[in-house]
Amino acid sequence: MLARAIHSLERAYWRRETRRQAYPFAWGIEHLGGDPGHDDPRAFLRRYADDALANSPQFFSAGSAERYQLRDSGLAFPSALVSPYRENNLVRARWFPAPRSVDGTAQGGAGRAVLVLPQWNADADGHVNLCRLLNRFGLSALRLSLPYHDQRMPAGLERADYLVSPNLGLTLQACRQAVLDARRALRWLEQQGYTRLGILGTSIGSSVAFITLAHEPALRAGVFLHVSTYFGDVVRTGLTTAHVWQSLAGHVSPEELRHFWAPVSPYPYVGRLKGAGKKLLLVSGRYDLSFLPEFSKQVWNALEEQGVPYQRLLLPCGHYTLGKPPFNYWAGARLLRFLRRALA
Repeated sequence: MLARAIHSLERAYWRRETRRQAYPFAWGIEHLGGDPGHDDPRAFLRRYADDALANSPQFFSAGSAERYQLRDSGLAFPSALVSPYRENNLVRARWFPAPRSVDGTAQGGAGRAVLVLPQWNADADGHVNLCRLLNRFGLSALRLSLPYHDQRMPAGLERADYLVSPNLGLTLQACRQAVLDARRALRWLEQQGYTRLGILGTSIGSSVAFITLAHEPALRAGVFLHVSTYFGDVVRTGLTTAHVWQSLAGHVSPEELRHFWAPVSPYPYVGRLKGAGKKLLLVSGRYDLSFLPEFSKQVWNALEEQGVPYQRLLLPCGHYTLGKPPFNYWAGARLLRFLRRALA
């Protein structure tokens, strides 16, 4: 009964998005340094994925930006990866420093800070209330706009469709860029004197956050709202990405898609967390139609097999409904308690 009710709500929220459109399939290897006129795209993508997985520390190496510019609460800095779209190559973030009276330190001084990564197609105000809530509990927050979102969206787009699209190479490039942007944002927080750093991601932001946590020594803790294994499997089976799979089906098999997009999937990097001493909180919906519960369970099992300690919260909701009352309050209370302790 409850499952039927939640699924009905999930589909109702999904139908409210009327701007969704299906783009044509493309290999997109030119976005990865390939030559479409010379390289076999399947063979190129297999090699690219294998090399990226074998050398992921180099693949996700970003360094610090040469220039960070903070105006009022807006932070901007150049991305470590240059995409074909000028607007997208300037990273945007919003800064929410915790006040001295709460944090116990001066603004910009040593303290606790959380890098916040919203979901796919979040608008410019997405997760702002969450950042302000973190402030109330002594945690500064830097809210990062993912590639092709907000001011990073190229002219003519209404959605951040280039972040997750049936263009295989462009999607790989964009999701890698998101991790590089996150690591550069963390460098800025360090420059401000913040030493107790956490990361929080929602949906695709959760995927980016997990990969970042697995590769970033400065991070102590991560909160992941929605949890899954392989990027390709989510796109193939999820409600929110059904239109993307519609364009991919018939051109690549499920196994190929899982392999091609494995470098930007959380699952291959679970082993990097073994013995790292990082703290994890994984939040999932029991009736999620976008990040299927079976994939969340596979992540829990993999963490346990690797001996990686973690906490989990399984709520009686779905993907969209996790962001609605009462489930958002439930998750919010748990993640606040977790982050305050993990970054103490």
